[in-house]
Amino acid sequence: MGLSEPADRFAAAHLAALKMAAAILETRPRPTSRSFKHASAWVLLTKVTPELENWSNYFAAGSAKRKAAEAGITRFISAQDADDMVRQTAAFLEIAESMVGA
Repeated sequence: MGLSEPADRFAAAHLAALKMAAAILETRPRPTSRSFKHASAWVLLTKVTPELENWSNYFAAGSAKRKAAEAGITRFISAQDADDMVRQTAAFLEIAESMVGA
């Protein structure tokens, strides 16, 4: 996460959290309800691991900023936003790694 631009740091950290969410989802049975067929990873993560609901909510709230950063729209992401995302992602990865046996 040593990228210099805040938007790049934010996007990289958020993407790392998303990849970890996908890894957790691979280890758990998926909900069979049709309403979850096209749900986001964060919605599914909350459904299969309710103990991660706060994390899911946090990262879901950052999804639009990550998408904006990936599209080159960087004005909405401050250095503080990026630092917070990097810090929260590091904490999430530490917790999540124990769930997937990494």
